[in-house]
Amino acid sequence: MSDQALSELLRRAAEGDPPPPDGGVSVLPQGAEATPAVLAFTAHHVVVADVPEEWVRARLPADDLSAPLNPPFLTALCAATGRAVNNIDAVLVATGPAVAPELGLTPADDRTHERVRRAEDFRTDIRVWTCPGGLVLLGRGVGGRWEVAAEVDPGFRGKGLGRALFAAARALAPQGVPVWAQVAPGNAASLRAVLAAGYRPVGAEVLLK
Repeated sequence: MSDQALSELLRRAAEGDPPPPDGGVSVLPQGAEATPAVLAFTAHHVVVADVPEEWVRARLPADDLSAPLNPPFLTALCAATGRAVNNIDAVLVATGPAVAPELGLTPADDRTHERVRRAEDFRTDIRVWTCPGGLVLLGRGVGGRWEVAAEVDPGFRGKGLGRALFAAARALAPQGVPVWAQVAPGNAASLRAVLAAGYRPVGAEVLLK
């Protein structure tokens, strides 16, 4: 039931109906999720982990909206789950029809690329496409959602290929499903590319590896 609750929460967020900005914290069991996570929306957080709800609330100051993504709580959650913080990412989503740019993308079976290996730590059902100078992949991540990652070779950067790869992912995904992107806030180039490809900010999140 918790897995369905998380999937439904994400579906509604993709449609523009995130959790209410009430300063609250929702706690969901990890269930079938591969990794514990903390999801942040505007003035509402969701903790997905196999820890008691009382444990979570006892470690979060009631008057600090940012506490679930701050080091004290994340350190405690890592200790309780035996995991480590991977990264705190900005989360974006794209919905609606999309047309794939003409990039000459070719399905690839290569699982040795570093970007693909990193994706396998957090995603299933990974599909990879390559083109001259770039790679894009889709996989099932948090709550079963479809997530995109892209890589542009150094010699091809600054020419719009990243934006085109993120746009292509929207057309490559199963018809009608939202496509999600997680971007490190400091990676300004990727953030600009994702925004330019039609993705909109939804919140932030951290996965525990």
